[in-house]
This record gives sequence, structure tokens and C-alpha cells, in this order.
Amino acid sequence: MSALSPHHVAVLVLEGAKPLDVGIPAQVFTTRASMPYEVRVCGAESGLVTGGDGLSYYVAHDLNALAWADIIFVPGYRFPDRDDPPRAVVEALVAAHDRGARLAAISTGAFALAATGLLDGKRATTHWHYTRALAARHPLVRVDENVLFVDEGSVLTSAGAASGIDLCLHILRGDLGVAASNHAARRLVAAPYRSGGQAQYVPRSVPEPLGERFADTREWALHRLGEPLTLDILARRAGVSPRTFSRRFVEETGYTPMQWVMRARIDVARELLERSQRSVEQIAADVGLGTSANLRLHFRRILGTTPSEYRRTFTRGE
Repeated sequence: MSALSPHHVAVLVLEGAKPLDVGIPAQVFTTRASMPYEVRVCGAESGLVTGGDGLSYYVAHDLNALAWADIIFVPGYRFPDRDDPPRAVVEALVAAHDRGARLAAISTGAFALAATGLLDGKRATTHWHYTRALAARHPLVRVDENVLFVDEGSVLTSAGAASGIDLCLHILRGDLGVAASNHAARRLVAAPYRSGGQAQYVPRSVPEPLGERFADTREWALHRLGEPLTLDILARRAGVSPRTFSRRFVEETGYTPMQWVMRARIDVARELLERSQRSVEQIAADVGLGTSANLRLHFRRILGTTPSEYRRTFTRGE
């Protein structure tokens, strides 16, 4: 996919829509020179839609926007376990999916996607408060309550509102590359990337000083990816035992320390491939992977492609 290809984004506002859930995709993908997206906010009908939390929305577009869109976001809404969306909404979502549009739910918007049957047999998530209700109402959906978001290709789901940002950045990374996603994260003052596999919440409290030390250690490591980074080195930096560091690290990020380091190195390699003319061999050395063969090995294992093909994808058409 060329980085210059335009994308049409529809944000579908249902009755009881949650304000943050509506605002996140509308803001992340809003039309600007740096990103090739056009956003339309729509409802079952154009006009006033009663939202949740004391807010209502005036939407300029009706369901015809779903026939126009390449990506459709369904924000969360109140009482999703009571009734399915209107039949016309369900049919419009199915028709959009059938012609190739991606459907992405934020929080309880997953209930609307489940009502279409498009999540049957697939993994999905929603806000942790509603995961059991989603599983009970739609037993064919493989509900995972322990993740921030799930990407099943043409249908994507995320947990609570903040994880909607993670889902949007994940989509940006796939469409435009790491550099554009990181730029959007900086504009939002958000974490550049949290894995979909990260837990929605840590099951037991982590003392704040330790949490700060772990965050500082990750930041420290990001500036030293070209140097040797082992579990012992990271644990020593955090001031805890390797065993404690490893256990707490998985709770906070969804990855082991070494998995996290490898993905950070691959992310930097991706950005260098997108934005520089450095050779694959030079980039491998820059990110601490040593040789081009080593970079290719991990690139294919994590991303399913080669560095050269990845570079061609994001320079094609420039």
C-alpha cells in the first residue's frame, strides 16, 4: 500500500455514544496535510443523535457514509447488552465489509460488530466491564478480556477508550508506517505504541516508585538500542532482580523484556527504512542487530516481510 493512497474514514455514532470513543478516531484521522485521510461522522440518519454522559451529537451524514468509507469506526455506546443496533445499521456494516472496508470497534462498539455476525469464530475484545456480557450475548465470538485490542484483519476491536488510541495508532502503523504513527502519537501526547497483547489493567497494584523506575528503564533502553541490552543489564538499571524485573515487565507491557527490546529495534529499523537511504547492513548495526542477515531473520519473523520489501512499500509512488 502506498503511503500516498487516500483513505476515507467514517465514524458511526449510535444512540448513547460515549464522547471519548467518538472523539478519538475523529481526531486521530482528521484531515491534515501530513496524513491522507478524510473523516465523515455519521449516524443511522443525519441530524441529532442522543449520546451518553449528557452529550448529544449533530452528525452531517447518514449511512451512505459507510458506502463511501474504507475504514469504519464504531465508538462505544451505553447499554450495548440490551438491544442490537437498528437493522439498517447492521446491514450497512455488513455491506461495507463485503466490499472491502475495515470495521474497527472502540470499547462497547464491539457489540455492534458482533451483531453483524462478522466476529463469529474470531477473537475480539471490549471494555473489561462488558466482556462477559459480550460472550454471553454472542457465544460464537472468542472474547479475550486480557488485551488492549485485537486485529483480525478486516475487523478490529479494542477495550476501553484509551485503548482506542492504541488501536488507531496500530492502524496508522499499518497504513503509513512507524514514522507517521510516532508523529501522531507525539501530537496526541500518547505512548507511541502499546502492544495489543498488553493487559487492560494490572491485576494487582504496582508500587508507584517501581512503576516509575520501569518506565525510566524503558526510556533509557530506547536510547541505547545499538548497544548490548540483556535482562541482567535492564534489571540492574531498574534496581531489581532479573526475576522480579521480568515478571513485572510482562504485566506492564505484555512482552518479556527481550521481546520488547527486539520489537523496539525492529520499530527503529522500520522508521530508518521509511525515512533514510541507509543500507540494510548499516541499519542492522544502528539498531543493535549486528548483521543484515540477523535483521532480515527477525524482520520476517515479526512482520512477515523483508526489510527491502518493506522499504519499497513505503517509498512506492514517491
